Amino acid sequence: MNIYVSNLSDKITDESLRVLFSTYGRVDSTEIIMDVFTDSSRGFAFVEMPDETEAANAIEKLHLSVIDGMAINAKESKPRVEHKGSYAVGSKPKKN
Repeated sequence: MNIYVSNLSDKITDESLRVLFSTYGRVDSTEIIMDVFTDSSRGFAFVEMPDETEAANAIEKLHLSVIDGMAINAKESKPRVEHKGSYAVGSKPKKN
């Protein structure tokens, strides 16, 4: 399961995020999203955990927990929607 984690302190590293989530099971990967211009954290990350039960438990236990003074949000990541122009691919603009 891919987990979206937000409201992260800029002090959090991929390794510290991995350690935090590995308390609840195996972690395949962590990725803190960085700003391309400033090279600093944008305050959110993705954590990949292969076992659905472990991932759900991690979400339940870590959602709204305080890490580095910030109450983090953890939830299952939704699939990314590809956009083309001003509307999502495969959808049609609404006609009035």
